[in-house]
Amino acid sequence: MRRVLAGLVLLVLALHLAANTLGNYGYFRDELYYIACSEHLDWGYVDHPSLSILLLRLSRLLLGDSLFALRLLPAIAGAGLVWLTALLARELGGRERAQALAGLGVLVAPICLSLGDFYSMNAFESLYWMGCALLLLRLLRGGDPRLWLWLGALTGLGLQNKHSLAFFAAALVLGLLLTPQRRLLFTRWCWLGGGLALLLILPNLLWQQAHHKPTLEFLRNAQAQKNYLLSPLEYLSAQLLYQHPLALPLWAGGALGLLFHPRLKQCRCFGIAFVALLAFLVIQRGKPYYLSPIFPLLLAAGAVLGEYHLSRRWFATYGLLLALGGALVLPLALPLLSPATLIRCTAALGMGEVKTERHEAAALPQHLADRCGWPELTVQVARVYRTLSSAEQTQASLYAQNYGEAGALDFFGPQYGLPPALCGHNNYWLWGTHGQSGQVLLAVGGHPDDYLPFYESVAQVAVHTHEYAMPYERDLPIFVCRGPKVPLAQIWPAAKRYI
Repeated sequence: MRRVLAGLVLLVLALHLAANTLGNYGYFRDELYYIACSEHLDWGYVDHPSLSILLLRLSRLLLGDSLFALRLLPAIAGAGLVWLTALLARELGGRERAQALAGLGVLVAPICLSLGDFYSMNAFESLYWMGCALLLLRLLRGGDPRLWLWLGALTGLGLQNKHSLAFFAAALVLGLLLTPQRRLLFTRWCWLGGGLALLLILPNLLWQQAHHKPTLEFLRNAQAQKNYLLSPLEYLSAQLLYQHPLALPLWAGGALGLLFHPRLKQCRCFGIAFVALLAFLVIQRGKPYYLSPIFPLLLAAGAVLGEYHLSRRWFATYGLLLALGGALVLPLALPLLSPATLIRCTAALGMGEVKTERHEAAALPQHLADRCGWPELTVQVARVYRTLSSAEQTQASLYAQNYGEAGALDFFGPQYGLPPALCGHNNYWLWGTHGQSGQVLLAVGGHPDDYLPFYESVAQVAVHTHEYAMPYERDLPIFVCRGPKVPLAQIWPAAKRYI
């Protein structure tokens, strides 16, 4: 059975690496933005902390900027999550069969496959959550109290990866307070671990304070203007699809077991933490995938209880059904099919993606549509740039409406001699104007009325489109603006857009 688990780990790694060598899709919108962030290392960014950006900078220095290199670390993280979930099952008392089934549950989860397929802090998030869960499990089972120091260090690093770990930590504290295991909180090692976590996240907190708490502003704006408001039923339905419908008995049984099963009595705090997180995210209208990092723990608990209650035959039968079900959705969760083929398949099956944002949907799922059209956009902008006179080119600035467009121009643009892109979206706004004059503004997207208050002349000179891109990236106008009415530095404060 250990060979089965090792095979699952290697299979996840191989699937991710294979998907990114097929060449069906390009760089993801957020990846281009994160690459830009890695050129501006700091203790924080408007929409995320700093650790994943530092790792990206190191990856780029060592491996380069190819898609394969960019997505190697997420692929390793996806494989590592399978292994870590098996360790959780073992810590919960599961033997090798339970460990293999828990790992299989992660492997077939479409959300785990999707988030591990491109570079973002989400690819690493569940590793931090489940690493903390594993250490806490060992403490619950009488482990060395000094494990709190390791737990504190991992919590601090996890917070530097993504702030959402704070919600998981708060839910775990609530779970401990509501169970007899609350005594673990009132030890000096626990407080020392908490202090270590605070020390590790402190640079980001100081950065937030120095920049007027941009992440809080970003979150408020996203909730009010961007995130799609799901009902509680829609939120739960999304979990069913994200984790694979056939995995429902596994994770739901795990959640109930953590709450009520006597075999898992010591671990009741995790069941309470799951309920608390679910309630909080539903009330706060968080995106449904925000809950995903806790599911490996539920899968591990479900596999342990399945091993305990089911005969070998029924256990193996369920595992086989889960594996077959995972194989069926695999081409839809990973970019294995060409855009045209994927669109035909999803239409034939009557499948659609879970809606998480308020914009119009594309023919492709958003995480794939946002990988289309970026090199073509840069080529189109470069053509317009070359139509300017030599004198205008030396004074020209590029302006994009969002960080995807700006990131694409910055990543692909140097080979065409384009200047750095300016943008008011999230951290691009903080990076400012780079001292550019803006005497001539080559603007991507928007409407003439967006630029006429600031320029005497605004002329649309081209249109960029791509059939598979998101709707707001199709039929994208490109303007040349001349005759600034005020200096670019005075315009800049009005360009700020945290969302």
